[in-house]
Amino acid sequence: MFSLTVRRHFMIAHSLPREAFGPAQALHGATFVAEVSFRRHTLNDDEIVLDIGAAGTVIEEVLAGLNYRNLDEHPDFAGRLSTTEALAQYIAQEVAGKIENHDDGRHLQGIDVTLRENPDAWATYSLDLSA
Repeated sequence: MFSLTVRRHFMIAHSLPREAFGPAQALHGATFVAEVSFRRHTLNDDEIVLDIGAAGTVIEEVLAGLNYRNLDEHPDFAGRLSTTEALAQYIAQEVAGKIENHDDGRHLQGIDVTLRENPDAWATYSLDLSA
């Protein structure tokens, strides 16, 4: 299995209003590094998984809808906690929806999104796709 990973960062505000989140129950900011990996069994005719520029553009389009936003007010998170895990899933699904229209996107087996809020803690969501 081959993979290509592209990294970008984004900043959000949100609250996690449950006792389990302690001080993060209050509105606070977070800066995430998003690492999005694209997986496929075989390389394309150009011997790549996916064009890095195309991958970066799709990721930037998805993150633009989150960057500098208060996720408590974001319609896609209405009634849902915007935990790191939930954000990783959301990004994977949004990227998958946009990349499927690219030639190489139709041949992907999966997309993995890792969100790092600091160097010592991160969460990953793996989305399997039918090729």
